[in-house]
Amino acid sequence: MDELSEHPPVPAAMSGMRTAAPGVAVLLALALVPLAVRDRYFLSVFTLANLYAAIAASWDLLSGYTGRENFGHALFIGTGAYTAALLNTRLHLSPALGIAAGGVVVVAFAILVGVPTLRLRGPYFALATLAVAGIMERLTLLLWPLTGGEDGVYGVQPLSLSAPTTYYATLAFMAVVVVGLYWATRSKWGMVLRAIRANEMACEASGLNTTVYKMGALLLSALPAGLAGGLYAHVQEHVGPSVYSAALSVTVIIMAVIGGIGTIYGAAAGGFLLTALGEVLRGFGSYRLLLFSAILLPVILYWPGGVIVQLVGWLRERERWRC
Repeated sequence: MDELSEHPPVPAAMSGMRTAAPGVAVLLALALVPLAVRDRYFLSVFTLANLYAAIAASWDLLSGYTGRENFGHALFIGTGAYTAALLNTRLHLSPALGIAAGGVVVVAFAILVGVPTLRLRGPYFALATLAVAGIMERLTLLLWPLTGGEDGVYGVQPLSLSAPTTYYATLAFMAVVVVGLYWATRSKWGMVLRAIRANEMACEASGLNTTVYKMGALLLSALPAGLAGGLYAHVQEHVGPSVYSAALSVTVIIMAVIGGIGTIYGAAAGGFLLTALGEVLRGFGSYRLLLFSAILLPVILYWPGGVIVQLVGWLRERERWRC
C-alpha cells in the first residue's frame, strides 16, 4: 500500500477549519481578557496591544508582501490620530466620524506619496515616507495654535467610558484588519504581490502593471494604520507629535520582524509581544528602544523568519508527524 492510500487527502473544508482553528482560539482567549483582568491599567495595555497588532499587520501587507520597505508608517498613524483628534476637539465631530475622516485623509496622503515614488526602484519610497513623516512631525510644532505644539491635543472624547467596551471595540477592529488582510494575501491579488517581491522585473515582463498592484497594497496598508491612529487618539484622549516619530515607525517594523514578516498573523502577534515587552521595559525609559534593538538582533540571526512563524511551523511539523 503506497503512502497516499495510507493518508487520504484532507477535504478542503476540513483543511480550512484546521488553518482557522488557532486564530479562532486566540480570538476567543482575547475575548475573555476583560473577565480575567479587572485592573483598568492592564486592560488598557491589552487595548493598545490590539491597536499595535493591527498596525503591524498593516505594515506587513506592503513591506512584507511587495518588498517595498516603509520606514515612515507613522505618517499614516499620526495623520489618522491628528485628524480624528482635531475634528473632535475643534468641530465636535463624533469619534466614529472623526476616525472615518482620518482614514480618508490617510488614503489621500498615501496617494500623494505613492504615485511619484512607487514607480522608482531602490530606497526612494522608504526615504519618502520617512521624510514626509518627519515633515508632519515638524508641522505639528510649527502650527502650534492649531495642534497644541509639543503638548499636543488634549481633551479628545473617549471612545467609551467603559474600559471593557473600549477593549472590545479595539479587539473587533484588530480582528477585522488581521482577518481581512490575511484573506487578501491568500487571494490571486496576494499571489501577485508575492511575485512582485520575488522578481518584479519578471512580473513586468509578463505584462503585469506592478505599480497598480503596489499602489493597491499601499492604500490597503495605510487605511488600517490611519483608522488605528484615530482609535488611538480616542483611547488615549490625547495625541502628540510622537505619533509621527521615526521611533514609532521603527517600533512597528520591529514588531513585524519579531513576529514574522510576510505572514500578517506573525506581524500581529509581534505587536502583542512587543507591547507586553514594552510594559516590562517601561522602567528603562529612553533606553527601551535600544533594548528592543538588542532583542531584535538575535532574532534576525537565529530566527530570521520571526519567532511566531517559527513556532507555528514547529507545531505544524509536530502535528504532521503525529498523523
